[in-house]
Parts: sequence; structure tokens; C-alpha cells
Amino acid sequence: MKISLSRPEITSKDIQSVIKSLKTPYLSLGPRLVEFESKTAKYAGVKYAIAVNSGTSALHLIVRALGIKGGDEVITTPFSFIASSNSILFEGADPVFVDIDPNTLNINVDLIERRISKKTKAILAVDVFGHPAEWEALGRIVRKHGLKLIEDSCEALGSEYKGKRCGSFGDAGAFAFYPNKQITTGEGGMVVTDNSRIADLARSMRNQGRGKKSTWLNHVRLGYNYRISEINCVLGSGQIRRIDKIRAKRGKAADMYNDKLKVIEEIDLPYIAPEVKMSWFVYVIKLKKSFNRRRRDSIIKFLKSKNIGCSTYFHPIHLQPFYRKLYGFKKGMHPVTEYISERTIALPFFNNITGEEIDYIFKNLAKAIKKVKKEK
Repeated sequence: MKISLSRPEITSKDIQSVIKSLKTPYLSLGPRLVEFESKTAKYAGVKYAIAVNSGTSALHLIVRALGIKGGDEVITTPFSFIASSNSILFEGADPVFVDIDPNTLNINVDLIERRISKKTKAILAVDVFGHPAEWEALGRIVRKHGLKLIEDSCEALGSEYKGKRCGSFGDAGAFAFYPNKQITTGEGGMVVTDNSRIADLARSMRNQGRGKKSTWLNHVRLGYNYRISEINCVLGSGQIRRIDKIRAKRGKAADMYNDKLKVIEEIDLPYIAPEVKMSWFVYVIKLKKSFNRRRRDSIIKFLKSKNIGCSTYFHPIHLQPFYRKLYGFKKGMHPVTEYISERTIALPFFNNITGEEIDYIFKNLAKAIKKVKKEK
């Protein structure tokens, strides 16, 4: 048996829709872009959605639209995909890291205020692995200190916090549609917001800085080629149309994992807060304290030898080589993040994973743990 870490679900209808779009005059900035944006905005519960070529681009446009610049600071999490922090660096601002909650793996709201300074302009929080951050508490903090709130929901399309969908809490939010996400456009992302000014700026900047009434060769501000093709948008529209079915499939897969893996005492299953409804992005287990990084890596090596795709998730951003060089960050600065990152394993996870595949993964994971425990 060979099981990949992730696998997009592309239906025959998706394929036919893409072929049909190729027979139209529109390959960029056409009607399917508008359709995809409209469907996403409605689903997320926001007024505006601006489709772009990646989640990274979406985050960058939000940071820039909020006027964050060199000399400013943005509080964020060190436990995330690196794009969340890189989007701050793109504008010359500095990320200020705050350690994470050991259960949700999101930024620890109790530690944030001590890191706020006169230079702080925003908080960029991440819905890690699809689990919503504590948006209610984050909202109180930004209102108290006059800050902006950026929601990185690139992993959380469809997740809910206290009955409200992710992407609708901050001044603006970002989704991503890479092939391992809940829905995919191949490559793609989305800015979502209720703020018309942010929406207008994002639309302009994704399209080389053209204004609402600009001709093709007139540009009113610095912009970028962050456009997304009609082909991507056709795929996205079809996928978001069936997002509820996708969520159900992924929820079923997580339930199967939970039912199987609960008997392995050496691991902790993913934590879900009571006020949260998950839209599962990945399925990540944590090894108990007795397992260090070396032992974790041995387990991953064993699983891969059995053709089971798996990976670490995430490496601490503050310990990435160029962040250490740029800021002088050192190990020990964010101990919870570092502890968790040495013990996580992302197991194969996708819409149509079967019970047979999960049983195969379970048996080999149990074998791997038993084998590693015997090693010195």
C-alpha cells in the first residue's frame, strides 16, 4: 500500500468546467473571477473577496493595505507556515513573536499584551491547522490598544469560532487554495474583508496598481502581478460549491483517525476547543514528552519506509536560518513552540482516505513507536 500525505479531489465535473472555460475569450480577469469571489465572500460571511495567486500574496496585500511599513512591529506566532511572518517582512516591518497555547497551538493571547510597544501596529494571528484562534480575546486586545487585526485563515476555510466563520473576524483575512487545502485552485488565495477601502486597495495592487477607472497602461500606485487566472477560478467555484461535502468527508477522516489512534498512549490526538467547529486542514498528532525530535524523526523514517507519506509540522519560524541571521533569534526563546515542533507528525490526510488506509497507518505507527521505544 502507498499512501500520499495529501491528495486533492478533482472531479470529472471540475475537469469539464476547466475545459469549457478554455473555450471562452477569458483567461484572466473575467466572469469566473467575479463568480469565485462572490461565492467565497458569501460563504465566509463578509462583504468583499479579492482572489489572488496565493495565500502569501493575500497576506502581503493585507499588510500593505493597512499601511504597515518599515519601523513598525506586528505581533504574530512563531508556529506557522513561514509566509505569515514573511508577509510582514515584505513591507520592511518586524514580526514580534509570541509563544503558543500548548493545546490549540495558536498564539497564546495571555502573553500578547506584554509584547505590545509603541511600534506595534497590528496582530497577525493564524488559525493553525484549521483550528480558530481566540478571536474574541484578540478583538478585545486590538480595540484596547488601537491596533489592526489580520486573520491568517489560509488553513481554516469553513472553520467556525462561536458560530462565526473564520476569515470574518479581523480587519481582513486570508484564505489559501494550495492542493493540500480544503478546496484547491492549484495555486491561489483570497483576501476577505468588510472594509471597502482594503478591498479597493487589494484589487488595485493585485493588478499592477491600476485604479478602478484606469486604462490598461495607467497605474495609480505601486502594484504587483498577483492576478489569478480564470482557469483557477473555475476550479475554485466548483470546489467551494461543494465545500460542505468536503468538510464532512474530512471530518469523517479525522473521526476515523481519532477512533483508531486513541488506544496509543504515547500520542496526543488533535485538541478541539468546545466553541470550535473544525474544517480539517491536516491531521497532526503530538508525541508525549518522552519522545524527542530524534525519536520522532525515527518514527517518520519508519512510516516512510512503509510508503506512508508523513511530515513534521511546523518548524519554528524564529529558528529558520535567515530569521536567526536577521534578528539573532536563539533556541529557548519560545519554549512551547519549540517543544511542540519537535514532537508533531502530520499523517496522510485527504478527502477520500479510506478506513483500510487509516488501519494500515495505525498499525505501522504503533509498530514504529514500539520499535523506537526499544532504542537507546
